[in-house]
Amino acid sequence: MTEINNRLLVMTAGGVNPNIMINALAAHFPDIHVFVEQPESKSVILRRRARRLGWISAAGQMATMVASRLGKRFTVRRSHEIIAEHGLSAELGHTLPITQFASLNDEECHKAANQLKPAAIFTISCRLLKPATLQALKCPIINFHAGINPAYRGQMGGYWALVEKDRGNFGATVHLVDKGVDTGATLYEKRLKPSPSDTIATYPLLLTAASVDIAVNAVEDALSGSLAPQPPSPGKSVLRFPPTIWTWLWNGLTKRIW
Repeated sequence: MTEINNRLLVMTAGGVNPNIMINALAAHFPDIHVFVEQPESKSVILRRRARRLGWISAAGQMATMVASRLGKRFTVRRSHEIIAEHGLSAELGHTLPITQFASLNDEECHKAANQLKPAAIFTISCRLLKPATLQALKCPIINFHAGINPAYRGQMGGYWALVEKDRGNFGATVHLVDKGVDTGATLYEKRLKPSPSDTIATYPLLLTAASVDIAVNAVEDALSGSLAPQPPSPGKSVLRFPPTIWTWLWNGLTKRIW
């Protein structure tokens, strides 16, 4: 009798949001392994955005991310509330098998993944997987994105939905991974309403915590061979970036969206 392969591999750069998702997945899928890459340096991110958007916009976006990180000390209570409300944990379980890599795109990582022979790979909060990586990995790859595709691809999808008065699309998407940025076929979507106490610092955490169920559903589909990609939500496809510091302040002062 052929043994069923229910092994799940999670790929991430680490952090609170990935941790709560990984813990939730581990509770449903015992045969789970985690590959953690080193986060890209701020200087690398800044240079890449500058090549695409110009130095002024790139510097303004970086300033917002620094301000948001500093502001997290004022949102600790709300963050704890979100995690507790959903019955989750931000500390990775000590028994989880975790392997560290410089980058998930390294050949060393490809070889380790194929040696594990996972039935599915789940990515969350990691760098874009290069075409060579996608070709090397031999199973379905699923990604969690804190935004509704395709209108809110990239970063801060929940924030931009609120700014554009598109509150019905404050949500998250679980989708298949392809060579684009959040352009793979949609598997599940989740929409919700943020609390008045949520800000740009807590929107991603809220969307992650509230979307554990659709992540579990997608992995179950992958393990059972029943993935059912759906047409994306109608509308134009837009790649989003963090707001510049002046845009963030303006939206906060004029629209009360922080």
